[in-house]
Amino acid sequence: MAERSTAAVDVAGSSGAQDEPSLTAKADKATADGTEAGITEESGAGARLDTERTTDGKAPRGDRAPELHSGHKLAGRYRLEECVTRLEGFSSWRAVDEKLRRAVGVHLLPADHPRARTVLAAARSAALLGDPRFVQVLDAVEEDDLVYVVHEWLPDATELTSVLASGPMEAFDAYQLVSQVSQAMAAAHREGLAHLRLGPGCVLRTGSGQYRIRGLAVMAALRGITSDSPQRTDTEAIGALLYAALTQRWPYEGDAHGLAGLPKGVGLIAPDQVRAGVHRGLSQLAMRALVNDGATASRQEPPCTTPEELAKAVSAMPRVRPPETPFSATPAYPRPQPGGGYGPQALHPAAPPPPPLQSRTGTAIKWIVSSLLIAALGLGSWQLADALLKHTDSDDDPQQSQLSDNEAKKKIVSHALKIMGAQEYATDGGLQHPGQVPNTYDKQAGTAWRSLSFNDQLAPNSYKDGVGIVYDLGKEEQVTKAEIDMIHEGGTTISLYAADSLTPSGPPSTMKKLSEVTENGRTVQFSLKKPAKTRYVLVWITAMPNAGQEQYSRAGHKQGITEVRFRGR
Repeated sequence: MAERSTAAVDVAGSSGAQDEPSLTAKADKATADGTEAGITEESGAGARLDTERTTDGKAPRGDRAPELHSGHKLAGRYRLEECVTRLEGFSSWRAVDEKLRRAVGVHLLPADHPRARTVLAAARSAALLGDPRFVQVLDAVEEDDLVYVVHEWLPDATELTSVLASGPMEAFDAYQLVSQVSQAMAAAHREGLAHLRLGPGCVLRTGSGQYRIRGLAVMAALRGITSDSPQRTDTEAIGALLYAALTQRWPYEGDAHGLAGLPKGVGLIAPDQVRAGVHRGLSQLAMRALVNDGATASRQEPPCTTPEELAKAVSAMPRVRPPETPFSATPAYPRPQPGGGYGPQALHPAAPPPPPLQSRTGTAIKWIVSSLLIAALGLGSWQLADALLKHTDSDDDPQQSQLSDNEAKKKIVSHALKIMGAQEYATDGGLQHPGQVPNTYDKQAGTAWRSLSFNDQLAPNSYKDGVGIVYDLGKEEQVTKAEIDMIHEGGTTISLYAADSLTPSGPPSTMKKLSEVTENGRTVQFSLKKPAKTRYVLVWITAMPNAGQEQYSRAGHKQGITEVRFRGR
């Protein structure tokens, strides 16, 4: 097939596309990543690629992924840069459109793959929607025994997975999320399109606060998922997103998307019963959208079974106002002017002040005021001299001097602690960049230690529970403060632990936890309530922001440390 512009997608070229089955799917246990669950890390360390296998351990003929490599070009313009996912016979890549000089994403699968036709039809249908609230499909092509789908790549957007890793969302942000996503999905369903894998990894938030949905129809087609009630499936998924935004918990028993699930046996409870301070109206809305076995009956409110119904319910509730900005003093309100109204003060100059007192009474007042001032000056001079004499006497009093010294010692500030060495630490043995560890305490701003890039957020009981470095202070010190400079902004959660050696044998749960901070900026500061006596300190990162492609690594969840400083007393 000839090279084409990415501004449009040829629909007539898909033979049999109109005879494909409905593009709907059960979005059960959707992965956190918008392009599926596999992960890759630069330099190949700890990389994990999931592929479908038959019972004899061999990949099915139609599901065998094409043998492609970085640098391969599609249609003479899309240069493959890095494989992001490989599973079930297809692969997803970060690529570069050399014609338009921009980053794009590409899904690839063999032309004889059993789902190739469905994927082509889904991609072309999604491209025709043209709704800016969705990540756009730019091209859908079959050539050289390959089928590939090209879509937008948004390096400046943040996955909802990363947003939720830093904590629950404010009521206004959660309101914007459910409002924008429900309206977008309602528009898609009016055109006969469903998503069916709508998890936190498929929702992106831009810098302006707008939400973009990726993988419409295509992700379900790639996985071969179908559903008898696509509107209900997508509505329940939106309800789960709202539930997670309000509580930072997944509304089912199993953990998913880096979020802890609900306790076993309690069933589906309302968000305002999970966390205090949750907006009651949004809590009820989430329950109406979720499949909750009649839990809405007590509130006499019907469940929302379609995105359209959910969007209407959102618009019908009282509007959630954004958080108030810090109070700032307003200028004094102008006084009414002689001509009426509140015109500029310059047009009506104030009357001149009255002349000073020139009568006999005024002269007497002047003398009285002058006498009082002279008396006050004399009294002040006498008190100053007396204080100086007392200060001289106290200098000769050893007991008084000793008391002052003790008070001064209590006010002594903490001092910098010297780092004598450090080593990377990993509970699963998968280190990041051990050779870069000295860069974190060399007092040079241009050097750093960097983690690998991950498709999914770090999480307990997941493929990676955290990354960290253990620092040796040379001897036991009374640690009181710590400061860490990082490379990327965004939700980063770091904990400090007192370790027993430079190479601890147990997980962080076996160590004494000193402090934990979640920071959105580039510098995180720790201030311990009580000094901690330890020689070894573990800096343990359990959540990292989603950052774009850069010179050192691909896009994904990652973080870097440029400098670590400890203080003690």
